[in-house]
Parts: sequence; C-alpha cells; structure tokens
Amino acid sequence: MITEYCNHPTWLQKSIEKLAKAKPYLIFEHLIANILVLLISFIVGVALYKLGEDVLSLLVNTAFDPLKHETFQAVFGGIMTLLIAMEFKHSILIVTKRQQNIIQVKTVILVSMLALARKFIILDIHAIEAAKIAALSLAIVALGGVYWLMRERDAWNMEHGRQEEG
Repeated sequence: MITEYCNHPTWLQKSIEKLAKAKPYLIFEHLIANILVLLISFIVGVALYKLGEDVLSLLVNTAFDPLKHETFQAVFGGIMTLLIAMEFKHSILIVTKRQQNIIQVKTVILVSMLALARKFIILDIHAIEAAKIAALSLAIVALGGVYWLMRERDAWNMEHGRQEEG
C-alpha cells in the first residue's frame, strides 16, 4: 500500500515536470496570473470585511430597513462589487489551471454586464440625467447582444465539430 503511494508522482512533482516542459512566456503568464489571483483575493477579503462592518453598523446604529432605497443601494452595491471581483478572479483562475490560455472575451463581457447591473442598482434616478440612463441601457443591451452572439457561435461550432479560433 505504501509502495503504491510512493510510486505515484505528487502534485509537486507533476508541477515541476510541467514547468520544465513549459515555454518561458507561459511560465511568466502563469506567474502573473497567480499574483493577480492573490491580490484580488486580498481585495475581496478586505471588501467582505468592510461590507460586513457596514451592514452590522446599519443594524446596530440605525433602523435597518432594506426597503429604504439608500440602504438597498449601499448593501447590494457592496454585494455586487464583491461578486464582480470574484467573477474576475475566477476568470484568472481558469488561466492558472491551464484550462484556457487567455482570458476569454465572453468572461470579460459577462463581468462588464455585472458592473453595469451594479451601476443600475446603486443609481439614484433623481440625480442623473435621462441621457445617461439611456446610454447605460444601450451599453447593457449591446453587451447582452454580443454575449448572445458569442454563445450562439459557440453552440454552432459545437454542433459542427469545430474548435474555437484563437
């Protein structure tokens, strides 16, 4: 039983073998992606602490009314910010696990749509001009259209047995 375990390479040995076979730029890319994951993880941790502190402060110091527009904006704006950062970190993690070589455009579009959704949640409709609301609306419709087209292209490629280009 112990000899069987010793004959199997550990994750460290596998990692060293992959590293030895990798090209210098891929090693550099992997290093940068890991540093970014660590930085974003730290930022998410600090933001989560701050959000918890703010919600606790709202509960203790004031009458916490989630139906009050300002309270809703503050709490859900913070939650959406965390979700955006976590989705961004996840897209970088895909690179570090070598499931894909680069950040995918669909992921960037999805994160952009989340950021615009967050903007709509925290938006004070009484303090912003109608033209800006229309511009934000047009941006989210355009991003949604591009995302839908890319998803349709991927489905078509899978049906026809083609690999994604790039």
